[in-house]
Amino acid sequence: QVKLVESGGGLVQAGGSLRLSCAASGLTFSRYVMGWFRQGPGKEREFVAAITRIDDRTYYADPVKGRFTISRDNAKNTVYLHMNSLKPEDTAVYYCAADRTIVAVTRDDYDYWGQGTQVTVSS
Repeated sequence: QVKLVESGGGLVQAGGSLRLSCAASGLTFSRYVMGWFRQGPGKEREFVAAITRIDDRTYYADPVKGRFTISRDNAKNTVYLHMNSLKPEDTAVYYCAADRTIVAVTRDDYDYWGQGTQVTVSS
């Protein structure tokens, strides 16, 4: 059974930083594309970042480019999202996702999803 568990969310002031973690189990982690998505209040879920399974190529949504960094540690079965220079508009529930064969990594067609972790950025 595949399980994704996010952690690291919380309340932070604008300009601050957080590091989200997503621990995966029940899968061969290194073979999966990993993504981060978020859903803000009253908004649809949107793509944030992704990292591929072979060459660790990274992709970012325009609003977070230059501020967020996605990385993975295959030895720990964990993907991270380092978030810097946080803004109030980054407030959302952040979800981790995994898929073995996805090509369009920005689409929310991933097979597996975590329960999410809340990030709140105060102004």
